[in-house]
Amino acid sequence: MTDSFTRGLIIKAQSGFFTVETGLGLIVCQLRGKLKQGRAAGDIAAIGDRVGITVLADGSGVIEEVEKRKQAIVRLDPRPQGEYQQVLLANADQAVFVFACAHPKPKLRMLDRFLVIAEKQHVPAVIVANKIDLVKDARKIFGLYEPLGYRVIYTSTQTGAGIEELHGVLKNKISALAGPSGVGKSSLLNAIQPGLGLAVNEISAAMGKGKHTTVTRQMFPLAGGGYVADTPGWKSLALWDTEPEEMEAYFPELRDLVQHCQFSDCTHTHEPKCAVIAAVKDGRVHPERFDSFLRLRAGQE
Repeated sequence: MTDSFTRGLIIKAQSGFFTVETGLGLIVCQLRGKLKQGRAAGDIAAIGDRVGITVLADGSGVIEEVEKRKQAIVRLDPRPQGEYQQVLLANADQAVFVFACAHPKPKLRMLDRFLVIAEKQHVPAVIVANKIDLVKDARKIFGLYEPLGYRVIYTSTQTGAGIEELHGVLKNKISALAGPSGVGKSSLLNAIQPGLGLAVNEISAAMGKGKHTTVTRQMFPLAGGGYVADTPGWKSLALWDTEPEEMEAYFPELRDLVQHCQFSDCTHTHEPKCAVIAAVKDGRVHPERFDSFLRLRAGQE
């Protein structure tokens, strides 16, 4: 067997080895030395990357090139030699944020932070309101996000509500999954595809054991097309380089208001003729979202 060139998608990364899905099957690859020359400012290759590889005679592969990413979900890793961007997932089509309606109580400020990060990283966001069987009206909790342009899927593994819709949203897309513990992500994934939640959970648990554990990042294929990748750590993601005056750009309901404020450097806290404060007072901006905005702008959790 002679060496051959092919293209594929990285679906697993662990300790410098990358599993690439190709038309020839799964090939375990390493990076070509020339790709590693010089000091990289971030991960050269990551799950979700499309790559060109040479398949060697022994069946292993070498990554020759990494195609340009349309975007990437990144986390800053401060290192002595300078900031380094860890790529949690390259080329994600969407971020799917799962929160429970109850047990645990939904932390909407955390959701708002996740949404800001998704906006900043140019990843479309989908909200999953799970365990709707535990409350009378889930829309009273999560309905405020729908007029902002976010798709909200209302689900319950107990009744089966929303499972088909969620499957449809995940189909043929690369999806980053995130949400607090206990919200039912695994149960939802198992309802979509038996065993999927367990597989995702095992990787997530390994990633959460600390820096001394070998970290495996992995995307899992969906029957019928698409991939899901658990991406824990959104709470610590990517607001490190955000200036306070940038924040309104990541709140869809505020973007077009700020130009109507009397002062160009308006902080939207006390100034006269502030268009944002006026919108909160007349009900065009939800007070909880405004509170989240002020907290994030001030650098608070």
